[in-house]
Amino acid sequence: MCSLPPDWPPVISGQQRKELTLLATTYALSHGLIYLPPSDVQPPAPTSAIHAPLALFPSPFPRSQFELAKSLQHQYNVLYACVALDEAFLDRTMGAEHGVGRVDEFTGQLWRIWKRLRDEGITQTRHLGLFRSDYLLHAPEKGGPASLKQVEFNTISSSFGALSQNVAQMHRYLASTTEYYDSSPFLKLSNMPPNDTIAGLAEGLVSAHKAYGSPSAWVLFVVQNGERNVFDQRWLEYELVEKHSIRVLRQTLEQLAFSAEVESSSRILRIQMPGLFPGGVDSIEISTVYFRAGYTPKDYPTPAHYETRYTLESSTAIKCPSVQLQLAGGKKVQEVLTQAGTLEQFFPQEQPDLRSSWMGMWGLDFQGDEGVRKARAEALNLVLKPQREGGGNNVYKEDIPAFLDALPHEEREAWIAMELIRTPEGMGNYLVRAGSGTEGAVKTDVVSELGVFGWALFGGQDGSVEDKTVGWLLRTKGKDSNEGGVAAGFSVLDSLVLVD
Repeated sequence: MCSLPPDWPPVISGQQRKELTLLATTYALSHGLIYLPPSDVQPPAPTSAIHAPLALFPSPFPRSQFELAKSLQHQYNVLYACVALDEAFLDRTMGAEHGVGRVDEFTGQLWRIWKRLRDEGITQTRHLGLFRSDYLLHAPEKGGPASLKQVEFNTISSSFGALSQNVAQMHRYLASTTEYYDSSPFLKLSNMPPNDTIAGLAEGLVSAHKAYGSPSAWVLFVVQNGERNVFDQRWLEYELVEKHSIRVLRQTLEQLAFSAEVESSSRILRIQMPGLFPGGVDSIEISTVYFRAGYTPKDYPTPAHYETRYTLESSTAIKCPSVQLQLAGGKKVQEVLTQAGTLEQFFPQEQPDLRSSWMGMWGLDFQGDEGVRKARAEALNLVLKPQREGGGNNVYKEDIPAFLDALPHEEREAWIAMELIRTPEGMGNYLVRAGSGTEGAVKTDVVSELGVFGWALFGGQDGSVEDKTVGWLLRTKGKDSNEGGVAAGFSVLDSLVLVD
């Protein structure tokens, strides 16, 4: 455990704030720390870009807790690989016959795709996970020490790896050029850890591509329509092409409904786009399918979209993630893992550091009405979570009783209650959003959420797991904001200054 500096951000003058804001925003625009601007319909080719929302100062984080988070990633990589390979556990926890999929339609749809594949004798030989484990500092006593607590574990579309590297480099640039006007003894390059997430995440995709065994095959990025966070994805594409000579194709589920084809005998996934591939070929073979879409019901507006997901899953291409690995990332799995004896099913030896990173949680269907009664009694110390990703879905504190009043009894199983993480008091920063100029750095009390990236390639006859911890992300939001997603508009991108 460790305490943070009593006051942050450091004191600077108005003129210094303006200069830092100018340097930060121009660096961001010059180095691909950017978004597409908001638009009802994005143009076919971008006509402009804006810098991503960012923090002017890096935020303090205990060095010991940062090192702990990195050391835990290997255990989490292996744990979720094991969960994804345990069919009985996933059927029982997330299935549409005995688990959450009975009452949560989206979860049920995904599980039914997986069940259909198994019924047809189709199995995945290898799975790739590009993971991110998210944490907050927990300081239940004001001014007391802070410890690391997990918010969630992401198994699909773990975003902002590339932009997190760029914002860390931006803060190092500001420290190198201005020394932050000697405003804090903590603001030294030696306290700003390196972040090489782009190369690390690309390494996971390269490992899958090599395991597939066809050097001329391409990697497919499945993306959302109108994606504003396109540059975070493009950095990975450029890394694959420029450093590893692996070509990338981007397609939406709508496009894939017409272009994707699985050969009946070999189950090779091919994408048909006559006239648009080099060498005059009409189609290309896909080694790896990387989902940056498909994690929300909005990505499947019609049954045809689920059918396209099934088509991709039925191929021999390595999926990142496969549908069963996506199911393994459900909030219900996170809750069940905390139950007595569950972790031991996957790790026979005691894992005290893993367990100490968990807050208390339970399902709303716990012991009949007991889960709801307990949630109502402890509402001000809780967050309720459904089986959803992407931000904006949770129910907090004083909103919980009314939500429970309206929640149908049969839908309780789809929700978990989790004890609130009590973040340290007294932390602030200047938050900068696009279009606000040099006057736009707004000082506010903040909360910072650390994400640690890792990848795991697993499966095969021996169920082996190859994994690596590859980088980190810091997202910072105003203290009064419950949600934490950058893409959802709640947070800004930030980086770390480590304190002892």
